[in-house]
Amino acid sequence: MFRYFENLIDPYSEYTQTDTPPTTLWAFLRGYCRPFYGVLVLMTVTEISIAALELGVIFGVGWFVDVIQTTPNLIVDYAVPGLIALAVFYLLIRPVLFGLNILLFNQTLDANSTMLIRWRAYRQVLRHSVGSFENDFAGRIANRVMETPNSISHVLGQVFGGLSYAIAFVFGALLMLLQTDARLILPLLVWLLLYSLLMRWTIRRVAKASKTASAARSALNGRIIDGYTNIHSVKMFAHDKAEIGYVKQGMETARVAFFQVNRLVSKMEITLSLLNGLLMVTVVGGAVILWLDNRVQVGSVVAATMLALRIDSMSEWVIHLITEIFRALGKVSEGMETIAQPVTLVDVPKAKLLQVPQAKIEICELSHHYGRDRGGLDRLNLTIQPGEKIGLVGRSGAGKSTLLKLLLRFYDVEAGKILIDGQDIAKITQDSLRAQIGMVQQDSSLLHRSVRDNIRYGRQNATQAEILAASKQAVAHDFIVDLKDLDGNSGYEALVGERGVKLSGGERQRISLARVILKNAPILLLDEATSALDSEIEAEILNTLYGMMQGKTVIAIAHRLSTIARMDRIIVMDNGSIVENGSHQALLAQNGQYATFWARQSGGFIDIKAVI
Repeated sequence: MFRYFENLIDPYSEYTQTDTPPTTLWAFLRGYCRPFYGVLVLMTVTEISIAALELGVIFGVGWFVDVIQTTPNLIVDYAVPGLIALAVFYLLIRPVLFGLNILLFNQTLDANSTMLIRWRAYRQVLRHSVGSFENDFAGRIANRVMETPNSISHVLGQVFGGLSYAIAFVFGALLMLLQTDARLILPLLVWLLLYSLLMRWTIRRVAKASKTASAARSALNGRIIDGYTNIHSVKMFAHDKAEIGYVKQGMETARVAFFQVNRLVSKMEITLSLLNGLLMVTVVGGAVILWLDNRVQVGSVVAATMLALRIDSMSEWVIHLITEIFRALGKVSEGMETIAQPVTLVDVPKAKLLQVPQAKIEICELSHHYGRDRGGLDRLNLTIQPGEKIGLVGRSGAGKSTLLKLLLRFYDVEAGKILIDGQDIAKITQDSLRAQIGMVQQDSSLLHRSVRDNIRYGRQNATQAEILAASKQAVAHDFIVDLKDLDGNSGYEALVGERGVKLSGGERQRISLARVILKNAPILLLDEATSALDSEIEAEILNTLYGMMQGKTVIAIAHRLSTIARMDRIIVMDNGSIVENGSHQALLAQNGQYATFWARQSGGFIDIKAVI
C-alpha cells in the first residue's frame, strides 16, 4: 500500500528545461507544482469531505437533542440508529478519509515534491555560468537549493490540507446556521470580517518580516560555512576570536529579525483571543436569546455552541498556519533569487558539436572587460597553429586567465570571436567545446570522493588499467597506494576530503594531472600547473607535461618562467594586450618585459609587484 502511493509521482521524470524561469512567486510555484495537481485536488476533496461529515455530526447532535426535548418517547427508536451512524463515521468513514489524506501527503506529496523541486532546482542552478557562481557563496546557493523545496512542500501541505478543511468547515457552518435561523450567522459574519482584517494585517507584515528573517538566516549560514570552508586560514592567522565575533554579529542580526516576526505573531495572538471571546459570547448568547424567545429549539443552541467552540479552537491554528505559509513563501522568494535567475550563457539554437581535426586556435579582435571600463582583454589577436605550444606571461591582471576562461566559454565575449579549426565557439555546444579541452589549474581542488572517482572524472568510461596508467604518468601512483581514510578505505578507494583537503597541494595537483592525462583532449590549458609542487617533483612532472603536450595545442600560464622556456612561443601580455611575442631566446634578445622578468627570477627572487 505504501509503495503504491510512493510511486504515484516520479520526481526524476523528464521535463522541459527553460532558460528563463518564472520570476513572480505564483508563476514559480505553479511551474514546480504542476506534476502534483491531481494529488492536490484529491487532498482537497478529502479535507472538504471530512469537514462536511464533522459538520453533519454537529448537526446530528443538535437534532438528537431536539428529539429528546420534543418527543422523548422516540429516543429509543433513534438512539440505536444514531449510535450506529456515529460508530460508522468515527470508526470507518473518518479513518478512511484521514488515512487517504495522510497517505497522499506523507507518501506521495511530501518526499516526492521536495525531491522533485530540489532535483529540478539543482539542475537549473547547475546550468548557470561560472560567473554566477563566482558572484555568490557556494554555501548560500546550496542552502537555497536544499531549503526552498522544503518550504514549497510545507506550503502545499498547509494550503491543500489544513486550510482547505478550515475554509470548508466555516462555509458549512454558515450554511448550517442560516438553515437554523438567519440571525445566527450575523455574529459569525462579523467575526469573519474582523478575523479577515486581522489576517490581512498579519500577512502583510509577517511576509515582509519573514523574508528579512530568512535572508538574515541565510547570511548567517553563509558566514558559518565561510569560516569552516576556510578553516586553514582561520587557524593559520589565529583568528578564532575574530571569526566568532563575525558569526556572532550575523547571529544578532538574525535574532533581531526573528524578534520582529515574533512581535507580530504575539500581537496577532492577543488580538485573536479577544475576537474569539467575542465570537463565543455573540453566537452562544444569540442562540440562547433566540431560544428564550422560542425562535429556535434547544438543539440549535447546542449545535451553535459546538460550532463556536470548534471555530474558536480552529481559528488559532488557522492563523498560525497562514502565518507559517507566508513565512515559507518568504523563504521561497529568497530562494528564487538563485533558482529563478535566467540562464544567460546558453547554446545558440541548433548549435553544432565541435569537431577538432587539427586544434588550430584563432583569436580575432577579442575584447572582454567583465562589464567594466577596464581590465580583461582589449582587441586581442592571436593565432595558434595546430600542435603549437604557447606560454603566457604577464603581470597580475594582464588578462591571461581571462583568455583561458573565454576559450572555455565560461563567459561570452563582449566583442570579437574565438575560432577552433574555423568554428566559432559561440555557435557550438558548450559541452562539446569543453570535451575537447583539458585543463590543469593552479587551484587543484578535488571532489569529496574516492581517488579513483576523481581521476576517472577525466573520462567516465575509463578502465582500471587506463586509470593506473594515467596516475603513474602523473607520478601519483606511489603515494596513492599508501593512502588510507578514516573509514578504512585505502589506495584508489580512499576519500580525499572536501576539495581534497586530506592531501597535500602537490598530491592534489598530481591527481589533477592524472585526470587531464586520462581525458586526453587535443587542446591543453595549463594555469600554473606546477605551482604546488616541490622542485624535485616539479622536474619529474615537467617531463610528464611535455610528454602530454605531444600532438596537442597547448596554452600554458606560468609564473615560473623555467617551466615555459621550452615552449614554441611565449606571449607577453600587459593590460589585456600582447606586447611581446616570440621564442624564449628571441624575447631575451629584445631586452623587454620578458627579459626583465627572467633576470629577476634567475637572480633568485621575484618582485611581488611585478609578479609574472
